Amino acid sequence: MTTDVTGPGRVVVLYGGDSAEREVSLKSGAAVLASLERSGVQAVGFDPAEEGGLAGLEALRPDVVFIALHGRGGEDGTLQGALELLGIPYTGSGVMASALGMDKQRTKLVWQALGLPTPQSEMLGPDADWAAVAERLGLPLIVKPVHEGSTLGITIVESPEALEAAYRDAARFDARVMAERFVRGEEYTVTLLGDSALPAIRVEVPNGFYDYEAKYLSDETLYHLPCGLPAGDEARLAELSRDAFAAIGCAGWGRVDVMRDAEGRFWLLEVNTVPGMTDHSLVPQAAAHAGIDFDALVRRILDTAGRT
Repeated sequence: MTTDVTGPGRVVVLYGGDSAEREVSLKSGAAVLASLERSGVQAVGFDPAEEGGLAGLEALRPDVVFIALHGRGGEDGTLQGALELLGIPYTGSGVMASALGMDKQRTKLVWQALGLPTPQSEMLGPDADWAAVAERLGLPLIVKPVHEGSTLGITIVESPEALEAAYRDAARFDARVMAERFVRGEEYTVTLLGDSALPAIRVEVPNGFYDYEAKYLSDETLYHLPCGLPAGDEARLAELSRDAFAAIGCAGWGRVDVMRDAEGRFWLLEVNTVPGMTDHSLVPQAAAHAGIDFDALVRRILDTAGRT
């Protein structure tokens, strides 16, 4: 492996971990590591779940860490806080933004406080009045774990009777579960890279639900680039995504997921502070459409390290 002496020094790519998104993280990290090696960067991969945790990472004496750990333990501020204490620069958002972005419900509270559009929601518990929840939010609605990504544990609920089962399914992934008003319409995702919003992608799924299989396994999911919006609407979507990203305090890179209803209104769903970098992932697709190949994208993300 060749060392780029003018580059970032020794880079450790963190991937794997022990969250429910481990398999996706392994794929993301492997792609990032291979890219850095192609670019002549001195890089090594590290899986904290199998290689000694933080002590093992510290023993590698990294100059910078590229975080490709998805989900809890990598994307929720805990890792970022540890790296801050160790004095190691890292890619992506800082402690507060990472923790907030991982919490879908509190992210929505911030957006609502700032007047940014996001669907109405409420927290669920095992003794909830399911019929009352359905009446307040309307049907259909979405039930989801507050702290999971990759659409794990998410269910579209069509009747009050199905609510309790959806809650219990989501509770397998997280002690905190929320219900959210379902927005019927087109789904978009916008990548933020530095201060720029990359071209929006419209996601079209044959079964109408962008779940785990549609995201990572299916070859039938369609990603429309260009997204098909009129220029003015796409510019409005980009501005909304930048505002949503900044509201949470995010930095470096990330992704904002948005729905557009039949009246043309945009609704913010969530922010991803460590998006996927697999061959099915949306960030590399948006970058490629903007003329940024995968290796250039990885280097640009790496260059943001330490700027949170």
